[in-house]
Amino acid sequence: VPLRDIWTVPLLPLLIVVDGICFTELAQACSRLGQPALPLLSAEKDINIGAIFTIHRNALLKIHPFNSKPESTTCVSLNLREFKFAQTLIFAIEEINNSTQLLPDVSLGYKIYDSCGSIAQTIQSGMALMNGYDKTLNDTSCFRPPISHFATCACLSDRKRYPSFFRTIPSDYYQSRALAQLVKHFGWTWVGTVRSRSDYGNNGIAAFEEAAKEEGVCIEYSEAIFRTDPQEQFLKTLEVIKKGTARVVLAFIALGDFVPLVNLIAQHNITGLQWVGTESWITSRTLAETKEYSFLSGAVGFAIANAKLVGLQDFLVNVHPDKEPRNELLKEFWETAFQCSFRKSGSGGCTGSEKLAELKNEYIDVSELRIANKVYTAVYAVAHTLHNTLKDFSSNTSKREWPSPKKVCKSIRNIRKRRETGTKYQSYSSDCFPCDLEYWSNESKDRCVLKVVEFLSYTEIMGMVLCIFSFIGLLLTIIVSLLFYLHKETPIVRANNSELSFLLLFSLSLCFLCSLTFIGQPTEWSCMLRHTAFGITFVLCISCVLGKTIVVLMAFRATLPGSNVMKWFGPLQQRLSVVSLTLIQVIICVLWLTISPPFPYMNLSYFREKIILECNLGSALGFWAVLGYTGLLSILCFILAFLARKLPDNFNEAKFITFSMLIFCAVWLTFIPAYVSSPGKFTVAVHIFAILASSIGLLFCIFAPKCYIILLKPEKNTKTHIMGKSSSTTL
Repeated sequence: VPLRDIWTVPLLPLLIVVDGICFTELAQACSRLGQPALPLLSAEKDINIGAIFTIHRNALLKIHPFNSKPESTTCVSLNLREFKFAQTLIFAIEEINNSTQLLPDVSLGYKIYDSCGSIAQTIQSGMALMNGYDKTLNDTSCFRPPISHFATCACLSDRKRYPSFFRTIPSDYYQSRALAQLVKHFGWTWVGTVRSRSDYGNNGIAAFEEAAKEEGVCIEYSEAIFRTDPQEQFLKTLEVIKKGTARVVLAFIALGDFVPLVNLIAQHNITGLQWVGTESWITSRTLAETKEYSFLSGAVGFAIANAKLVGLQDFLVNVHPDKEPRNELLKEFWETAFQCSFRKSGSGGCTGSEKLAELKNEYIDVSELRIANKVYTAVYAVAHTLHNTLKDFSSNTSKREWPSPKKVCKSIRNIRKRRETGTKYQSYSSDCFPCDLEYWSNESKDRCVLKVVEFLSYTEIMGMVLCIFSFIGLLLTIIVSLLFYLHKETPIVRANNSELSFLLLFSLSLCFLCSLTFIGQPTEWSCMLRHTAFGITFVLCISCVLGKTIVVLMAFRATLPGSNVMKWFGPLQQRLSVVSLTLIQVIICVLWLTISPPFPYMNLSYFREKIILECNLGSALGFWAVLGYTGLLSILCFILAFLARKLPDNFNEAKFITFSMLIFCAVWLTFIPAYVSSPGKFTVAVHIFAILASSIGLLFCIFAPKCYIILLKPEKNTKTHIMGKSSSTTL
């Protein structure tokens, strides 16, 4: 799109090579209705460059009676910034015409049209550039490749829809993702958004929302406005902002759409908001210097790189209506710049002797040439293309003739256009162009297709197998729990605190279930749930095992003469120890989720041809703190169980706990290198396997011996045997 303040339509050229580069494209002729748009500034030469700028901000709306041809559109409110862009184009063309190196035998001219901030007027101007002043658009009409200086919509990167579109400014895809990272960097996780109801705003905010979701940023509301909306729409948006709880507002909005909104905000005295802006308005001098817009102070965003154009200021101050007395635009510019009128005499009248150099406004200011430099670069891109193309043609033909548009398009690709993507510059060959990060070249290498998004799903074989093992583990835990409940009064169940045994079985059930949260498409909630549920359930499980181990040690000490140690670790103390140890893990998880929680993330670095959708840890320190605390309790439990393994066998559960913790620690020590080195969805699979393996190890090592006695050796399930000193049966 040549103008960011309007919607994208198939034909909206900003800079177009016109006159003399034509070929037959249309099979049938079609007629234009109404009068053609006329250029506001023009100078026709050998080859002319056409351009469309929003020289006027608005077009007056007229009610047409439909019984006569509509009158031409009246445009109002001259835009000094866009007028400077138009003069920058003329400055570049005059530089090229005065050059002896670039296009030495060809003179460039120009035709500059006004879009008036109107979609209809933009299309009409585009048609005028295509068709000239002829009423019929036929098979002799010209095809012209557009080069835009300010069209940032990522949608224009689609080479299938826009094969001949070029630009000298980066796609909004990069800005949208950078804005999400900027918001995350400042810790703003609850924001509101306002956008232009256009391709610029809609596509830009869609890319931002996607990136924000990956960064863990939540969006409270998303409002859309357009400059021609009725006052009620702006008031509705204003009310949403006022009532919203978000104190940070991202405005992915064109300057022309933003001005009516900020006027209302100033009238209603809404302050206390942190604004985040796009390149369209974040460096606007008008917004920065208007006292009423002081609420925008402190706004942050990304600006287009600045540049210096030697000689431009001298060129700008030499613009004068006397140089083209019949040009009404130059008179209007003069009246706007000096706030005077040529139709008045005396006070308030223009004399023509005023000096532009004495003014301080957006037109004269050359300290901010971010967008103007893109216009300048676009003109030179066209000039270099024509120079190379005409050079090739002159060497291959003795007759002077103009090259075809396809040849021009190919030559444009050969120019080393600098497209800024962060700190890198890319140049494009005549046959290849880079796909956006989320796209990949198809097999025939002639178009970009969406990359495959990969994650561990329930429908694939690996996901199904892990789900089956998880449910098997859960089923076995339920069976053991039921078996223990039916024999809860027997000595083998009551020994070593049956309450801890049932709590351990409950926690093992949760461990098997939490493995399911790792399967499926990562979402904001599933990413937070899977890691915290894993950490808390496993600590609950290990706390129960640690409690049982301490009970074994205390019970043996209690059998010594004069020992009263069990009163210090009775049932109440056992419950408190489990709750206290688990509460520490809960606190770690809450801090993790508060400071930097896990969030879904599109990993583009593992594979070039596909995207890995995974959960970013948010804070790696949080993850390793959860894992480290679990490991610390496991090692402590293993040491205590190892020390108690040789106590009297018949009521000693420590040997089984020792073996279970040996398996548990072995699994998780193996997990760490496997987790770090596994690519993509296999990282998740390794995590699930570690959960299932350690849970099954605990279940079998601790409860299998007791189940064996309950089911196969009931004669040993007696108080006499449990309290006896004979050796227990070895399994």
